[in-house]
Amino acid sequence: MKIIADENMPFAEQLFQQFGEVQLVNGRTVTAEQVNDADLLLVRSVTKVNSSLIAGAKKLKFVGTATIGMDHIDQSYLALNHIPFSNAPGCNAIAVGEFAFIAMLELAHRFKQKLKNKTVGIVGVGNTGSALERCLNAYGVKTLLCDPIKATDNNLKTFVSLEEIIEQCDVISLHVPLTKEGEHKTESLLDEQKLNRIKKNAWLLNCCRGQVIDNLALFKVKQHRSDLKIVLDVWANEPNPLEALIPYVEFATPHIAGYSVEGKARGTFMLYQKVCELLGQKQEIQLEDLLPQFEFSHIELNEPLSEKQLLRLARLVYDLRDDDELFRKLNFANAEFDEMRKSHQHRREFSALSLKNCIQSELDWLSQLGFSK
Repeated sequence: MKIIADENMPFAEQLFQQFGEVQLVNGRTVTAEQVNDADLLLVRSVTKVNSSLIAGAKKLKFVGTATIGMDHIDQSYLALNHIPFSNAPGCNAIAVGEFAFIAMLELAHRFKQKLKNKTVGIVGVGNTGSALERCLNAYGVKTLLCDPIKATDNNLKTFVSLEEIIEQCDVISLHVPLTKEGEHKTESLLDEQKLNRIKKNAWLLNCCRGQVIDNLALFKVKQHRSDLKIVLDVWANEPNPLEALIPYVEFATPHIAGYSVEGKARGTFMLYQKVCELLGQKQEIQLEDLLPQFEFSHIELNEPLSEKQLLRLARLVYDLRDDDELFRKLNFANAEFDEMRKSHQHRREFSALSLKNCIQSELDWLSQLGFSK
């Protein structure tokens, strides 16, 4: 059996060699010729899986994407040709939620403000938006939720409109899928008009898809709105972002909000579980077997944490400033956007760090935030 896998998919060789030969390819440039004799095709969001890519792959038994999003997959074509398909829902939700939370702590520190005093609007309350909500709730931050699809789904949560988010929130964090048509289209969800209406001195974070914000409009708005603080992990026209926009962004990264070691391992592992089920084979590896030991065994906390101390604790797990600094030095013409994503191996989730000898009240909310007891 031949398995074609994106070279940026961690642990693919360890997991899938159980089934046959694993060939790693560049997910952005993979060709039909490379997949024509494949039995399994494993991709990430940069690969368009459609008839152009797989029409000649007559042996193809399964297509999997180690991502939450599926807008790069022609599911109708797969169904028509009876090719089983799976994504990895929720695999990197914790990573994205923690990334956005850490970015907010960094902004609060940079501008000498308190995150705890903010009202945060979460637009899109699926897996990643809910993960951010859990972080903010654990820390005691007020949130407003916007999700028109879930709002009509007999959901127990209370939802508000996008207009209310724009008018009322000190922080807006975007967590929607990319949809280009229909009633709830998200492409250019924030256009120039909406960007201009965002509350004065607000923070805007995008950790979902670059096209959800009109990047050219954002650049124009920033020419006269220095008060609006921006965090962008995703960019229109990746891997070639609008370079003129970058100096106007407080923290800039190359679509790696979900790139924790745990999140990437979880995505690949979920596909491994699906293939085991499909082929009727026993799982030979468990998720815990893949994770490297964290450099810190535990941290002891002897007093209640200030917000500054919480940021210091978060930086032990992931220091966003490092990736921001690297991103600003990239030569996008030399494919360094993708190279930085490919080489990104160091980030961990809060759960990698154990807390010991804490005051019980501190241990309770920190464990809700995601740290291990």
